[in-house]
Amino acid sequence: MASAQTPSFPAASALPSLASITSRLHLKQLRLLIALADHGSLLKAAEQVALTQPGASKALQEIEATLGAQLFVRTNRGLEATDLGHCVIRYARLIQTDLVHLREEMLSIMQGHGGRLALGVIMGAVPLLTDALSRLLEKRPALSVEIVEDTSARLLRLLDQGRLDMAICRTSISQQPHLYDAVNIHNEELAVVASVDHPLAQARQLQLADLADSRWVVYSANMPMRLTLEREFHAADLRFPLHLLETTSAFTTWSLLQKNPQFVALMSIDVAQFCTRYGMTCILPLQLHSRSEPYQLVTRHGSPLTPVAQMFIDEFGAKYSDKPGDEVGETAEKK
Repeated sequence: MASAQTPSFPAASALPSLASITSRLHLKQLRLLIALADHGSLLKAAEQVALTQPGASKALQEIEATLGAQLFVRTNRGLEATDLGHCVIRYARLIQTDLVHLREEMLSIMQGHGGRLALGVIMGAVPLLTDALSRLLEKRPALSVEIVEDTSARLLRLLDQGRLDMAICRTSISQQPHLYDAVNIHNEELAVVASVDHPLAQARQLQLADLADSRWVVYSANMPMRLTLEREFHAADLRFPLHLLETTSAFTTWSLLQKNPQFVALMSIDVAQFCTRYGMTCILPLQLHSRSEPYQLVTRHGSPLTPVAQMFIDEFGAKYSDKPGDEVGETAEKK
């Protein structure tokens, strides 16, 4: 392994063939790469994969020779991955995750269970996911499911790492949307919500100016819902609020509204109606004019789907395929 601070990349023509890589690369070597990325230390990585330090150093040299590229450089903070190293590590994690899922799904099938499904969802689409999942569980009651609620950016990273089978989010926030297959499943409508004790809770009609001085609970900058709210303020010729509370958590949003009756928040109409139905919040009578981006059902491009993942997609197809403006079907729209 070279110790240069700034590695020079080999010409693309020098990249070994796929047959050469697959015949020489071993799973234990991939485990070593992941350990090096996690610890930044050859000694700690060697201990994790049960190698001596000289053995780990030799194994890393063999990996770099197999791939024809320098994957790490030495710095005063330890070993750091090069750009090519980050690429290889990402795929090493995908392979490891796929093997974990392989064993879990085999075990589940052998035990007579229904398999495993890992789903991601942004806050506004939670009701859509739970509806589709409930229908799927009626057909596959023994199915094991993991649900991760987060922002689109973080969910896409989890998809990249192979930690999710699919996510309900948006690919527009990614700089590489071509990495995903996405279908529009629902056009999002937004609502402004507040505590039932908010001073304007009983108003019949409101303008955005009536809430311009309110404390807003919002998504972080550059998220689609936040951008929609910014467009609303701009269209109304109002200064966007300076003192914001930023969160991606529905529970945090509800708790803030409950504890602070002066606060307001922007939510998807589905979540807002759910909260209002159970008396947690009220929907303020404010008409929003900006159109939000639709929710998408997103998978990794070129990644094969498990049977249960396809069944989950089919649940959306059955519900939305006959609605104008939605695009759920067997063929994913390339984004």
